[in-house]
Amino acid sequence: MNIHEYQGKELLRQYGVAVPNGKVAFSVDEAVEAAKELGTQVNVVKAQIHAGGRGKAGGVKVAKNLDEVRTYANEILGKTLVTHQTGPEGKEVKRLLIEEGCDIKKEYYVGLVLDRATSRIVLMASEEGGTEIEEVAEATPEKIFKEIIDPAVGLQGYQARRIAFNINIPKELVGQAVKFMMGLYKAFVDNDASIAEINPLVTTGDGKVMALDAKLNFDSNALYRQKEVLAFRDLEEEDEKEIEASKYDLSYIALDGNIGCMVNGAGLAMATMDIIKHYNGDPANFLDVGGGATAEKVTEAFKIILSDDKVKGIFVNIFGGIMKCDIIAEGVVAATKQVGLEIPLVVRLEGTNVDLGKKILSESGLNITAADSMADGAQKIVSLVK
Repeated sequence: MNIHEYQGKELLRQYGVAVPNGKVAFSVDEAVEAAKELGTQVNVVKAQIHAGGRGKAGGVKVAKNLDEVRTYANEILGKTLVTHQTGPEGKEVKRLLIEEGCDIKKEYYVGLVLDRATSRIVLMASEEGGTEIEEVAEATPEKIFKEIIDPAVGLQGYQARRIAFNINIPKELVGQAVKFMMGLYKAFVDNDASIAEINPLVTTGDGKVMALDAKLNFDSNALYRQKEVLAFRDLEEEDEKEIEASKYDLSYIALDGNIGCMVNGAGLAMATMDIIKHYNGDPANFLDVGGGATAEKVTEAFKIILSDDKVKGIFVNIFGGIMKCDIIAEGVVAATKQVGLEIPLVVRLEGTNVDLGKKILSESGLNITAADSMADGAQKIVSLVK
């Protein structure tokens, strides 16, 4: 789950991580009022959307007086920002962060991520702050420094100091930088974060070390015990179909194609999308109904797939292990009747009770195309759609 920058900073402030003073605004008048309350000569007007690259897209402006705050707020609020992370459709700006200006001396990058190779949290840092870390990794990988953190003892002071020296934090500010990193790590662990990215971390003219930007992502599986984090969820920033899918414990991600996929198991879902692409088709979604799918879940899955106007055909690919093929078949028949399916439907079943499942489908009297294998099913749905 993603949250907005101002929410991330609010959370980090609780852990002693230094961030600029700022206020959220939902209208132009609120933005001006926020700037008045901050009382600084320079204010930054920042678009709040769940995507990076806002500055390059015109979503971050420096205002030198209240008139400029009003002008920029009016300009950005309601605007659709298109960045490298939003896709071509972009995202509409519905809220702003009005923040005090900052006398920046130097920009750095600091981040915490989960490293799958070591199954540990890794602290990463670079003195090439303010730019995409991916670009730094590609062009100058030697400028990225890493510390692997032992979960039994957590981030140690000597590791934070080593990072601070490696990225050339001024000696007199190393203590502040260490405190910053230790607080960031505690916030990461306490709140079940999956990414904590500070880009840029800055040193200022008055001798401070602070987070000028903050990107925090959280493990959705841990939200049941993170009530404060869950309260930050902004449903307007999420895909409506993905929100609906989450109500039924369905894993759904919308894609750009026209072949809807309903599969049980994430690995099988990925393989299904791959084989559709192999036969020159385009999947419209990733949808994993899970191992314990019921007829109700299958019906809801169909409704979610069909809510995408681009879908011209559906491929159901089920391997019945825990999930029995006859239950899936009953769900497919019930869903097809309930939603009044008018587009091609190809079903491939394999595993427990497969013969019974196939019998239910063949005797349903519905226009369902049976497939003998993944490849056969993929070829058939691509052909039917085209």
